[in-house]
Amino acid sequence: MFSLTFNDGKVVDVKIDPVVSSSGETRTNPASGEGLRAYGGEAGDSRVARRRATLIDAALELLGASDGGSITVRGVCREAGLTTRYFYESFDSIEALVGATFDEVTAELSKDALAAFEAGTDVPGKVTAAIAAIVRVIDEDRRKGRLLFSQSLLSPTIATKRMESTALFAGLTLQTASGVMDVKAGPMALAAAHFQVGGLGRLLAAWLDGLLELDPDGVVEASVGLIMSVAEGVSRFGS
Repeated sequence: MFSLTFNDGKVVDVKIDPVVSSSGETRTNPASGEGLRAYGGEAGDSRVARRRATLIDAALELLGASDGGSITVRGVCREAGLTTRYFYESFDSIEALVGATFDEVTAELSKDALAAFEAGTDVPGKVTAAIAAIVRVIDEDRRKGRLLFSQSLLSPTIATKRMESTALFAGLTLQTASGVMDVKAGPMALAAAHFQVGGLGRLLAAWLDGLLELDPDGVVEASVGLIMSVAEGVSRFGS
């Protein structure tokens, strides 16, 4: 799950909340490395964080590959070059790793899109910059796009995470839109935000799966045009 930081009514940061184990207990930061001695000049917390990052990248490689989707503890450890002991140092299950990997990518996209949106000079420019930032991330690393959007990659954990991320992006969309347009935060505006986010996700999924013959600029242009048309409709009927 995620938490949002606001400043003057604007979203300025997205953070991943503490890890929750499969038993429902909130775990301490798995990368804390508290109590571990330095080894080879590297502090214990740094070693744990490095191994955790390696496991997440291995999971992304297995999940986001064009023929990917299957992932096991042994498989991800083999991909990462680590033993299962180090897997359980940071994660209590393969589902926890999948969830953490999804959260890392979602947080990256959210932060890049927010920064790009804030840098824009007008509404069309802000929306274009935000969509371009998202497309750039998933074009440079298709694994990330497939993990977040591809319909060929499905599992209960990913389905749950996609629902969470849709709610997150819809909230971000509504919050940022209300700050630059005459849009009141209400049920109709939130419905439109979910429509925008869902439509964008399906467009990106179709593009990643090779169903749309568009280059990245074409994807941005199509996405912005559709999102702006919905935004203009929302401004007419208010909340």
